[in-house]
Amino acid sequence: MPQCRSWKTFLTMMHWSMSRQSSWVQLAGHQGIKGGEVLKLYSEVEANCLDCLMRDPLRPFVPQYHGLVTRGELCYIRLEDLLSGLKRPVIMDCKMGVRTYQEDELVKARVKAPLRSDMYQKMVKMDPSAPSAEEHAQRGVTKWRYLQWRDSISSTSTLGFRIEGIMVGVKAREGTALFMFIKTILEKVGIKKPSTTLTIPLCFLIDQVIGSSLLFVHDHSKASVWMIDFGKTTPLPDSQELRHNVPWSEGSREDGYLIGLADHLPCRCSY
Repeated sequence: MPQCRSWKTFLTMMHWSMSRQSSWVQLAGHQGIKGGEVLKLYSEVEANCLDCLMRDPLRPFVPQYHGLVTRGELCYIRLEDLLSGLKRPVIMDCKMGVRTYQEDELVKARVKAPLRSDMYQKMVKMDPSAPSAEEHAQRGVTKWRYLQWRDSISSTSTLGFRIEGIMVGVKAREGTALFMFIKTILEKVGIKKPSTTLTIPLCFLIDQVIGSSLLFVHDHSKASVWMIDFGKTTPLPDSQELRHNVPWSEGSREDGYLIGLADHLPCRCSY
């Protein structure tokens, strides 16, 4: 692998999902990746979440948030470059939780949801039998239908995580790839028998964390894990609390974040 020092370089090397690409692709056309910072297209929800996390016990596990910056007509979030100083890094993006869509999207889809021909084409490309007869006739599906289908065919709904992108030398099944990747990180930081206890902060209990990822990064000298992507992380109404470790049912707002974390990563979670 060539040397990789910034997200700009990283994005050209790694296979990203369309949703990720749409928020970061703007970076390629802008100068300003200096001093260990990168720019991400502005999201009010994500900016608010990052601002809160800077004063939260989870602060050491998220990239440093440096505020906002405007480039032309677009506004960006300024973030710490998590690959700064690394040589030949190995990287994995692991999307956490049992669903990647918000319950509000379900409500909107039932009231009024435009048909998406692009998402229909993606479904057909992966599985021609996935769309219903009506969807085939319309040559379109709703965003909600596509997101639900995408989660159901991946390990999201069964394991509570899915590997969104990985930069390693060989391909492997998701469970095997995750095990080998974490094993390498643990060896690099000198942990032979992992027994880390993760205490969940109150803010995590009252937020629904949807579409967020754990970013695993290591090179020959350093290994780290980061929480990233908070564009769908929103507080619950009326100070309701979530368990994060139970399956989702409509109305529960559970995200299942800890199902993937506690059952498939080498840590124990306590409350």
